[in-house]
Amino acid sequence: MSQQTNSFLGSEEQPLAPPTSDERTMAILSHVLCLVVGFWAPLIIYLIKKDESKFIAAHAKESLNFQITCTLVVILLVITIIGILLVWVLAILAVVLIIIATIRASENKLYRYPLNIRFIK
Repeated sequence: MSQQTNSFLGSEEQPLAPPTSDERTMAILSHVLCLVVGFWAPLIIYLIKKDESKFIAAHAKESLNFQITCTLVVILLVITIIGILLVWVLAILAVVLIIIATIRASENKLYRYPLNIRFIK
């Protein structure tokens, strides 16, 4: 049975089956590449690998949902004048959470971002 750990920085749990080295690498890439290409990386990884590995699919899906959520929040913040100043806070928080997700993927754990709208289930 998988054990779940929760904190204000997200939740993590052990997968039912340990992932292979290639699965772990793809899960890590689904988070790290977001810093460069946004939601495109987890979208492509999810579409290509979703039927091959539940571990990769879970990480790519979570990363994609986080990127979509961040994009929507940025759009809402930019509409307001005070929100423009808060975009920097969101950017820093997003980078911190992406780093945490990357570390959890490298530890063979499933990670769930906090305050993430799960558009893709």
